[in-house]
Amino acid sequence: MARGFHRHDAPLTSEDLSKCQLALEEFCRENDVEAASEEGERAAAIIIELYQQGIHDEQHLKQLVDAARGIIAS
Repeated sequence: MARGFHRHDAPLTSEDLSKCQLALEEFCRENDVEAASEEGERAAAIIIELYQQGIHDEQHLKQLVDAARGIIAS
């Protein structure tokens, strides 16, 4: 039986990774987090998961990572 192919199963392109990297850099800069830290790596994983689910706007990605961390935007 063939398994269905979903977008989140597709590998990310270099353009996709660049967008994720920009969102991560902005998140780290705004939250004083090192990308190589545990928190930075957790944020990167969240960004990639959200991106694979179809959220491609960098600002929206950052807002959702903040929400996942319990930070309320003012």
